[in-house]
Amino acid sequence: MDRRTLDVVVVSDLHLGTYGCHAKEIVNYLKSIQPQILVLNGDIIDIWQFNKRYFPVSHMQVIKEIMHLLSKGTRVIYITGNHDEALRRYSDMHMGNFQLTDKVVMEINGKMTWIFHGDVFDATTKGSAKLLAKLGGHGYDLLILINSLINRFLKLMGKEKMSFSKKVKNSVKKAVSWIGNFEQTAAELAIEKKYDYVICGHIHQPQKRIISTKDGAVTYLNSGDWIENLTALEYQHNEWTIYQYDEKQFATTTTPIVTMEKKLPQLNVVTDEVALFIHSLVVQS
Repeated sequence: MDRRTLDVVVVSDLHLGTYGCHAKEIVNYLKSIQPQILVLNGDIIDIWQFNKRYFPVSHMQVIKEIMHLLSKGTRVIYITGNHDEALRRYSDMHMGNFQLTDKVVMEINGKMTWIFHGDVFDATTKGSAKLLAKLGGHGYDLLILINSLINRFLKLMGKEKMSFSKKVKNSVKKAVSWIGNFEQTAAELAIEKKYDYVICGHIHQPQKRIISTKDGAVTYLNSGDWIENLTALEYQHNEWTIYQYDEKQFATTTTPIVTMEKKLPQLNVVTDEVALFIHSLVVQS
């Protein structure tokens, strides 16, 4: 499959290191694109739920593919989220085309775009509520694991897959209201700061819509996640679009098994340093 050239790609909430992560699908997607800028908008490595006994080769392959894009000239911006907040102690680090930060503002074709994960709006990720959020994360991961097993059975039966967590989320009025409040708060702050676009992750809800207030309007975007929705944001031809992964497009794609212990081919010195840095974080967590 030929790689699609794109100006900017934003992905978030991969949650590498958890059972719910669709690592194979992420690898397939990364192998299909060649962006000028790749923004990893938080919760990429799930340090909250990290367990050294579970970090499959396929999850390492995701990191390898990001390093490959970096070696081919893609600028990679890693924005920290709440599940990988341990990286915030290294914020504002630069290594060649790799940048680690907590938020970024960039001008794209004359439009000011504000990108951050979004957990700053979530009280459940702060203080004493954080422990409950972590416990809830483990429960969510277990639900996803059970869901994936049931979906395998449904696939063998020739029936459509289903998502328990999405059904629960969409049926709870409080959750729907919280998502609306999150989007409105992000938009109001962006309007106040005179930005044209605001891009978040965190809530696992892909979205593109214009939000207006008495003070102006802004285009709110959310990259969704790679647990349930398998979505990304792509910028090309002066337009942002939501990419939705379709397994039918990758039916003949086979993902090679690669280990991170060996030196990655075709990587320069700076890219090797980034790879070793991220790999050490995985091993030490």
